[in-house]
Amino acid sequence: MKNYKIILSATLLALSACSVNHVKNTSAGSDSAKNQSSAPAVSASLFAKMQIRPTIKIGDAVELKFTVYNDADTARQFCKWHTPFEPLMGKYLDVKDASGQEMLYKGAMAKRIMPPPPSSYVKVNPKDSLTATIDLLKAYDISKPSKYTVIYVGQNMSGLIVKDSVTFVYEGK
Repeated sequence: MKNYKIILSATLLALSACSVNHVKNTSAGSDSAKNQSSAPAVSASLFAKMQIRPTIKIGDAVELKFTVYNDADTARQFCKWHTPFEPLMGKYLDVKDASGQEMLYKGAMAKRIMPPPPSSYVKVNPKDSLTATIDLLKAYDISKPSKYTVIYVGQNMSGLIVKDSVTFVYEGK
């Protein structure tokens, strides 16, 4: 019985250490705002769009074009983590077939130090855009003919918003 109490206590301690705390800072002059990291901030004037060919033959590359736009009058920046602006280092896209089944992510999964260092940010000049392209076949198990939907889910890391998903038909030759 004594071992049961020790195991239960250790489990509860471990689970409480894994909890997520969400803090919303509403006072720009507060001590917590002053003590935050000096990592560059992401701007709301940046947004991204994805493009993909509507029909792709099996065996061809499944290239997704990811473009970040800056509509502001000044340069802005975003974290390149969880975007195509760095090599595939994590799952930041949901790829689903016509039945809604999510395709297996088979790429690398990197652990990151937080906050992201300044070198992790990419600058976008005013009224300009940057584009990166990735081949989804290098990280996702896309092998069957089907209609696929791609949704960007990396906004919590990059700060970029992608409002629309893209679809393509992967068909036999």
